[in-house]
Amino acid sequence: MREVPEADITARNIPGIQEKLKRAKVGIAGLGGLGSNIAVMLARIGVGKLLLVDFDRVEASNLNRQYYDVTHIGMLKTDALKDQLKKINPYVVIETIAVTITEDNAAEIFKDYGIICEAFDKAQNKAFLVNALLEQGGKKIVSASGLNGFESSNKITTRHIFANLYVCGDSNPPVQEGIGFMAPRVSICAGHQANMIVRLILGIEEV
Repeated sequence: MREVPEADITARNIPGIQEKLKRAKVGIAGLGGLGSNIAVMLARIGVGKLLLVDFDRVEASNLNRQYYDVTHIGMLKTDALKDQLKKINPYVVIETIAVTITEDNAAEIFKDYGIICEAFDKAQNKAFLVNALLEQGGKKIVSASGLNGFESSNKITTRHIFANLYVCGDSNPPVQEGIGFMAPRVSICAGHQANMIVRLILGIEEV
């Protein structure tokens, strides 16, 4: 692999903030359409350390919205995404844990991370993770909901729900069955989450 100086990768970033990004640590819970794209965005701008947590393996049906390719099918998402990120920015420190996150282990998994990105698919999983981490105190959580289908991009927003919880997505998604998830809207929401994470790293708590 060609060696590229770290300063060259981040040369187009906003001057004066790179040191803060380099020192930052972000945990990502779930490496699907949201989590994989968020991790890529954070790696591209030079966030210093990422914790990637997911139990699942890459499937062909993931490729319509997740940051993997056909060579990753069958691999653990933790391994596949680490491979992708290292090709983008080899200077990011990447920790991986291939495990199912539960109410019992969530606090321990993310104990060393002050900013956590919730990127699960299921509402019940989102709820238990947010509750478990907020109970610890001091952690800032950026979550998501309502991003399926192909409704207007302009309906996706970032909301500061309370204290240390931010939620990105469509607060009034259409009630429809089987409309699925596709790359454009998922990626827009992932961008909202990644940008809010950057703002929190820089000490900006307003949405």
